[in-house]
Amino acid sequence: MVRITKYFKKNRSLSFAIASTLTMILYTKFIFVHFSKGFTLDVGSNSLGLSFSYTIDMVQNFFEARTREQLLSYNQFLQIWDALFAVVYTLMYASWIMYFFKNKRLFLIIPILCMIADWAENYVESLMLETYLNSSPISETLVSLGSGINSFKWSLFSLTYLIILIGIASKLKTFLTKPKLN
Repeated sequence: MVRITKYFKKNRSLSFAIASTLTMILYTKFIFVHFSKGFTLDVGSNSLGLSFSYTIDMVQNFFEARTREQLLSYNQFLQIWDALFAVVYTLMYASWIMYFFKNKRLFLIIPILCMIADWAENYVESLMLETYLNSSPISETLVSLGSGINSFKWSLFSLTYLIILIGIASKLKTFLTKPKLN
C-alpha cells in the first residue's frame, strides 16, 4: 500500500487524471442525467448536440416533440449543466493529455477549443429555442451556424481521442519494452 501511495505522489498528473475521470463519471451519473430528465423523451434524440450535424427540419422536429416546459428545461440545461459538463470533460481530457505528453502542452488547446465550441453551440441552440418559443421561424443561417459549430466540436473530440489513444499506445510501448529487473 505504501508503494502505491508513493507511486501516486510521484505521478501527480496520473492522480489528477484518475480523479478527474472519476469526477466526470460521477457528474454524468448524478448531475447530468438527473437534470436532463426534464426534457428527455423515450423515443428520438434528446440533444441536438449529440448528432454530428443537424438540419432545420431536425431542429424543428426536436422542438415540436417537446412541451414548452420541456423546452425551458432544455434551455436551462444548456446554460448551466451542459456548460459545467464541458468544464468537467475538458479537465479530464486535459489531465490525461498532461499525463501522456508532459512536454507537449500545446495539445491542451484541442480539448479547450472543444469546450469553447460546446459553449458556442449551446448559445446558438438557446437562440434557436428562443426564436421558436416566440413563435418566429427559426433562421436557417442560425441552424447552419449551430450545425457547423457542432461538427467542429465533434471533430475536436475525435482529435482529442486520437491524441489520448496515441498517449496510451506510447505508454504501453514504453512499459512493454522496458527491461525487466529481476
